[in-house]
Amino acid sequence: MAKLRHIALIVSDPEVSAKFFQQAFDFKRVGTARRGIYLSDGTVNLALLRVEGDEKPGVYHFGVWVDDLDAAEKKVTAAGASYMSGRPASPNSYYECKYQDADGIVFDITHNGWVGAVKDVVPAKGKAEA
Repeated sequence: MAKLRHIALIVSDPEVSAKFFQQAFDFKRVGTARRGIYLSDGTVNLALLRVEGDEKPGVYHFGVWVDDLDAAEKKVTAAGASYMSGRPASPNSYYECKYQDADGIVFDITHNGWVGAVKDVVPAKGKAEA
């Protein structure tokens, strides 16, 4: 199963937003982006991206970590998604392939993941599943 591991928000000021999420939720700063800051809760990466052009603050897209990129691309296309952008420069490069669903909701898929995210989460021993 693919794993939801990345959420990108468009924000007015990434530094102000990062301080908010760090103070409010104890998220950790794990990196920088060309236009913002990456935070993480230890499992999911939160990208805080500065507004560019006519963008409005809000949810920009989400990202899914897959085992096999080629198979995932075929599957999302067969389900009705349309390709937008993104391709690897080499087999080990970091990148995302961007798609959108029938409603125009944008999502990324990658087999390399995101800084601050982990693909597989192992429940602590002794804890009951909810």
